[in-house]
Amino acid sequence: MKSIAGSITPPLRIGVDLGGTKIEALALDADGKEVLRRRVATPRNDYAGTLETIVNLVTDMESDLGVTAPVGVGTPGAVSPATGVIKNANSVCLIGKPLGEDLSRALGRPVRLANDANCLALSEAIDGAAAGAAVVFGVIIGTGTGGGIVIDGRVITGLNAVAGEWGHNPLPWPKGQESPGPVCYCGKHGCIETFLSGPGLEADYHTVVGRHLSVLQINSAAQRGDVQAEAALARYIDRMARALATIINVLDPDVIVMGGGLSNLTRLYQEVPRQWQRYVFSDQVTTPLLPPKYGDSSGVRGAAWLWPVDEIEARA
Repeated sequence: MKSIAGSITPPLRIGVDLGGTKIEALALDADGKEVLRRRVATPRNDYAGTLETIVNLVTDMESDLGVTAPVGVGTPGAVSPATGVIKNANSVCLIGKPLGEDLSRALGRPVRLANDANCLALSEAIDGAAAGAAVVFGVIIGTGTGGGIVIDGRVITGLNAVAGEWGHNPLPWPKGQESPGPVCYCGKHGCIETFLSGPGLEADYHTVVGRHLSVLQINSAAQRGDVQAEAALARYIDRMARALATIINVLDPDVIVMGGGLSNLTRLYQEVPRQWQRYVFSDQVTTPLLPPKYGDSSGVRGAAWLWPVDEIEARA
């Protein structure tokens, strides 16, 4: 594609999803229609290489499209309001780096950054599973556990840029050996992430059973009627219900949407809401728990939606 086709509704915007293994870029038109998509490997432990890769992706796409577009980037971690550099990222080469400033300088325009969980929540709130909902909580359950909040179509980052970071609260209402809980990479014990991430589920199974199985293997074994695998998933579902009950008690969102690898466990969407009834401080809980409409593409779409259409038009 060398120019904007007549079927594309301007203005365009470009979203970039910066992951640990791949960087994906996506161009969306004003109607949320995908126009162009590219994916490349993430340079390993190489900040300068990562910066160059993002810039090249964007400029190559713009060359093909014949436009210069606003750019949003979904990142692991968050931008510190105090310093302007990346913090809390599991891609450690980003920590302490002024990614937003460096990208803006290289591309010659403002670039918006948001946590990957915020991008998931925004994508699903704009035109995904939670479209039309006023208050949306997005859950990331994969190698880590994160969350994002969107209200009236806008990401809420909070004064300290940690809004939605439920994964680093302690698991509520701990039972038995859950307290003090496993050590988290953040330095504390018993964080929700240590129980609800993929590695957390695998570690729990290994601790109880004494064997190493992946999340997919645990789920498959449970489907075949394996008692120990089923017990591990039952513990996981109860822990998820307790953790999300605290979100409902504090935020009471209209919709909770899940993303990340463990969001593919379809039984979560029926069983977790049945369990959280016991923990939410209400006589009735009607909060829907939904899978993402756009799956793995929610992050990159949400990065693009960091630039709303009306704002792009106002800046033109």
